[in-house]
Amino acid sequence: MTTASMVVRAARAWIGTPYLHQGSVRQAGTDCLGLLRGVWRDVIGAEPEAVPVYTADWAEPARQEVLLDAARRWLIPKPIAEAATGDVLLFRMREGSIAKHLGIQSETGSCAAFVHAYTGHGVVESPLSRPWSRRIAARFSFPEGAN
Repeated sequence: MTTASMVVRAARAWIGTPYLHQGSVRQAGTDCLGLLRGVWRDVIGAEPEAVPVYTADWAEPARQEVLLDAARRWLIPKPIAEAATGDVLLFRMREGSIAKHLGIQSETGSCAAFVHAYTGHGVVESPLSRPWSRRIAARFSFPEGAN
């Protein structure tokens, strides 16, 4: 099984987990970063660095790209147009704002979709519709290597 398929399978196992800011426990509670952390643990192993306490605004007032910088440290950058299942997508929720939401691409093509933890919804698989697609700020793949 490829790393990408393991990532998608692991992400889908989190569907139905309630939303919990700073959580990262499948079926108990998670936010979008917690989902990525959990998938990393399932596919790669131990988390590569401790996650500091963070607010829901993700350092937006200070305009610090905390999430994007961390992704660049541990994931493999890809061109946004090179969609593949298992990719980590970072989103800017408003034009000109910092990237503060993420998800994992679960399908490509005409039925493109992604798994993410969304306030008020928990972990869901959503269509990667035009409104979501135009918010993609960066695309990454997981490093190869599994548990």
